[in-house]
Amino acid sequence: MAVRNIVKIDEDKCTGCGLCATACAEGAIQIVHGKARLVSDSYCDGLGACLGHCPEGAIAIEPREAAEFDEKAAQPHVGPPQGEPPLFVCPGLASHQWPREDEPRSEAAAEEVPSQLSHWPVQLKLVAPTAPCFADADLLLVADCVPVAVGDFHRRYLKDHSVVMGCPKLDDAEFYIEKLAQILQANDLRSLMVVHMQVPCCSGLTRVAREAIDRSGKLTAFLDVTVSLRGSMIRSEVVKVGQMAEAET
Repeated sequence: MAVRNIVKIDEDKCTGCGLCATACAEGAIQIVHGKARLVSDSYCDGLGACLGHCPEGAIAIEPREAAEFDEKAAQPHVGPPQGEPPLFVCPGLASHQWPREDEPRSEAAAEEVPSQLSHWPVQLKLVAPTAPCFADADLLLVADCVPVAVGDFHRRYLKDHSVVMGCPKLDDAEFYIEKLAQILQANDLRSLMVVHMQVPCCSGLTRVAREAIDRSGKLTAFLDVTVSLRGSMIRSEVVKVGQMAEAET
């Protein structure tokens, strides 16, 4: 075996969040019994696409003797190898998509307001850029606090939209920009709407959208909505980005 770069996982640091497994297009990393594991040296190309997705710094690239990367064999692996115990899959990472129409409800739930959510997960950290819910979609990028403040959030904003959520103050804005840029690059979105709170730190979501569009080369504008701490709309404006904005200056 030749010496080549390959993934090394520190299991003591790993929390089993699954972000690295989602980021690995070759299926080389899976979550086994709550920890990320390299399932086969031959599936790992050593390029390190998973590195920036680990919030705990548990993944590194090291040179060592390993089997050659086998591109043909490196396919996403849904289930465990035959005879192996079942893999641990975090419920928060399991992908779901539902039809737009309301789900059937029991008589006891007749007075409930139906959800307009059409897919899962929704956190920007967890979604896959190529998820079917983003294909030809009207995308809603929303700050975490908005659904709590806006009483009719589902009817006013979520209806007929795919959604991703995040907090620009508590999370890594650069990661958000790159992930949103990946979503834009991988899909032909019909539109993008950003909804955030009126507090200054929350407006960072507008910058995330602007820089992601610049980086992706997709779209030329998005709708930016600011809501008050009590959920009323303060401002709604079209933000023009890239060539369109330059042409008008």
